[in-house]
Amino acid sequence: MLKSLTLIAALVAGPAFATGLDITVSGEANGVVHIDLFDDVAPGHVAQITKLASEGAYDNVVFHRVIDGFMAQTGDVQYGKMGAADFSMQMAGRGGSSYPDLKAEFSDQSFDAGVVGMARSQNPNSANAQFFIMFAPAPHLDGQYTVVGKVTSGMDVVNQIKRGTGPNGAVIGEPDVMTSVTVTD
Repeated sequence: MLKSLTLIAALVAGPAFATGLDITVSGEANGVVHIDLFDDVAPGHVAQITKLASEGAYDNVVFHRVIDGFMAQTGDVQYGKMGAADFSMQMAGRGGSSYPDLKAEFSDQSFDAGVVGMARSQNPNSANAQFFIMFAPAPHLDGQYTVVGKVTSGMDVVNQIKRGTGPNGAVIGEPDVMTSVTVTD
């Protein structure tokens, strides 16, 4: 009994380490963005993102859709990876990964500036690899998309990401790139 209480006390007193991502961005924006991932809010999505990052799948993936005052979208490991055989700026945003789509993990987290959400089609259970980082609050997304984390440093880098054009925010010319994405403890 005493051993159990000691173990419980040690677990409660110990620091809670959150999983995160360090994203090195290059292009118009240059620097490192750190994201704390919310594995308690969206465990399935965080597991898939960290698996892809650990495999190097996000390295050299472009920001293909960037809407000023709204968000920057990236993570298309199928068509958005510069240097890969299937790379295409015209197709970037239409692909996913070799892993299955994810069941929605909607929460009461608000889409404020710096919040990271999973991109999806009209099907709520279609998120796969793509994600977006908010430039500004967008409460109309609350409860409609899965929140996976928040930028805790490097928001100045996010705010410098090359903007797209038109209502869809398609990036024309040289896009900004996630040159490396690593998982942190």
